[in-house]
Amino acid sequence: MALCSSVGALALPSELIVHIFSFLSDRDKLRASAVCSRWRECLFYPALWTELKLRVGGGTNGGGSGSEQTPRLEFLMRKFGSFVRELQLEFAPVDGYLSPLQHGMEAVESDPQFAKDAMVTYLDQVLCVLGSLRNNRNLQKLSLYGDTCILQDDGILDSSYLSQVDQGGKKMKEIQQLYDEILSNSRQMKWLSSAFMLGVVTPCSLASLSNPSTSSLEHLSLIDNQLPSLISTVELERLAHLQSLSLDFCDFTSDMCRLLACGDRAPLHRLSLLLNGAALDAKPLDGTAAEDDWKALVRRSTNLRVYIMAMDVCSQDLLRVLKPSVPVERIHLDSYSTLVTDGVVELISQQYHKTLSHFILMRDDAGFPDLSVNRNEDPLVLLAWRCVHLAVLIIHGYTVWSHNLVAISRLRGSNLKVLEVSEESIDFDPDQSVYIEGDPVHNLVKEVSLGLGRVWHPSMDNSVVLNEPTQHFHQMRIGGNDVFGTQIPLVFLNLEVDVPLLVKPIVEVFSLVYDTCMLTALQHNIWAQP
Repeated sequence: MALCSSVGALALPSELIVHIFSFLSDRDKLRASAVCSRWRECLFYPALWTELKLRVGGGTNGGGSGSEQTPRLEFLMRKFGSFVRELQLEFAPVDGYLSPLQHGMEAVESDPQFAKDAMVTYLDQVLCVLGSLRNNRNLQKLSLYGDTCILQDDGILDSSYLSQVDQGGKKMKEIQQLYDEILSNSRQMKWLSSAFMLGVVTPCSLASLSNPSTSSLEHLSLIDNQLPSLISTVELERLAHLQSLSLDFCDFTSDMCRLLACGDRAPLHRLSLLLNGAALDAKPLDGTAAEDDWKALVRRSTNLRVYIMAMDVCSQDLLRVLKPSVPVERIHLDSYSTLVTDGVVELISQQYHKTLSHFILMRDDAGFPDLSVNRNEDPLVLLAWRCVHLAVLIIHGYTVWSHNLVAISRLRGSNLKVLEVSEESIDFDPDQSVYIEGDPVHNLVKEVSLGLGRVWHPSMDNSVVLNEPTQHFHQMRIGGNDVFGTQIPLVFLNLEVDVPLLVKPIVEVFSLVYDTCMLTALQHNIWAQP
């Protein structure tokens, strides 16, 4: 193709180059922008950045310290903040402080300056993002995800450090004002989520939402363990087309449940409720939706599925929460010190055998309690047998006997899409091992793999199982798909990169598309000589 070599790729119109770059991922777009000024100009065309998914903070895991990432964040928000339609921003936990689940807070106590610096960075980055979005009228999806350490009294992002770095609350008031301005200026908001963002959302924030956005909003998630509730029944009444709702379990009152069951509202498809045991003294379960309220809601929303996540909640409170008429699809029980009893697992398997698809049971404390002690049948095996739609089973911190694990794999077979059990949770019955030849671990892997119809191994790396627990809660799935895609760590905005190494696959794609365009042009005689 002599014509291609003589014209060159850069001779293509900018519109065509932009179209070619639209097939690249966000990371590759940022990498390709370092090639030349022409590519950079085309790659920062607004049409290529209608969606922006970012992850900042987290030290080495997030690609550098939070303060180092602030200029990169400012660059992106200055470029795209005024027109981006969908923005997801996750503030990764600082290294070593993922949550009390994996790490204690001793390091924070020994180095309070580190915590103060983390809080300063947090405030600056939130101000940067919200300030860039304040006049964006095209914003349809805004999702902010912070650090779940705010659920703990001694977390990094708590009020004591906040008062030290933001005396008088000037920055926090500015953040709250910016957030309210974004809501009031929005015209077509469909997705609004703010989870564990310390002080960003107030009980009055939702009242700022513009009337056009109240008609278009389909998903609402406001969670940060505040008193009073961030979502009131009065404000929820304005959101007549809401299909998905996430809030604190203690804030889901009888009045709110009855409102959602009204016939003049759109049916609710997804309801996610977070129950934090550490907050039950200040936010008791009294006043939450009763059995009759749930029945009315289920009659109105026949396709409703409920996701319940309980963090460090005792079994007695769990038995109060797990009502028979609640169509629970997912249950995530996570604890640091409390213990989930076999009675709770038995109740779950009996009441939700027609709806339950995900069951996550995790505990991080000394010892691995046995749920099957003093029982003829293991409650986890009964769960796998009764729950006909069970597709995800994750266990850590409780003893799982090897023969019960084999039974679970045989009962569910290939229908069990995810079976994650940490290696240290698995135990072997010495009485049965006498009759089994060879390595018991090898035999277990073989039997479970045969039962599932695929290769299976116990989880050797506990971080695979013990990840940020509320990530499961925040990143919900709707219609079988994750609502969020791949995030861009801000380290990729550092343009001091090995350009030939990074750009080679991009150039190959570009050349392929370019040659196809040129061939099409020749076939249609577009550049025929007169």
